[in-house]
Amino acid sequence: MTHKAVLLDTSFFIRFLNDSDPLFKNADGYFRYFLQKEITMMISTISIAEYCVGGDVHELPLRNLQIVPFNLDHSKRTGELARIVFQNKGKLKLKERNIIPNDTKLFAQADCEKAIEFYVSSDNESLKIYNFLRQESIPKFQFIDLKTPYNETFGLLDF
Repeated sequence: MTHKAVLLDTSFFIRFLNDSDPLFKNADGYFRYFLQKEITMMISTISIAEYCVGGDVHELPLRNLQIVPFNLDHSKRTGELARIVFQNKGKLKLKERNIIPNDTKLFAQADCEKAIEFYVSSDNESLKIYNFLRQESIPKFQFIDLKTPYNETFGLLDF
């Protein structure tokens, strides 16, 4: 049986590593929940690169993370997902942004890696793309919006 895993995006780490961020408490809750439930936490080399634009790789909790390099299978899936997004860009009403560089690459990784069941992000534009792709190609992973506390996402009572 494959062990459950989650892919955490750059926005997760920006919030998790800044205790004055309004979403810090949610990010911290998810991190602790995943540790407690032994859900493997993964970070993409793409998210590491994004994080390093404004932060240092040594700030990331790498000892608790499995690093997912971007590979050929991810590249092929990215092309498939990006094609769908580009063909429907007008329907998505996205703010100006590059679609292929990050959203579809991370989604492709989450979709290709068998263990990944969840993708955690606080990015609204990314959520729009996910919801659209869900209608079109049904990615196998669940998008978790960091704005929703972990206990609500997983149906737990918060004592």
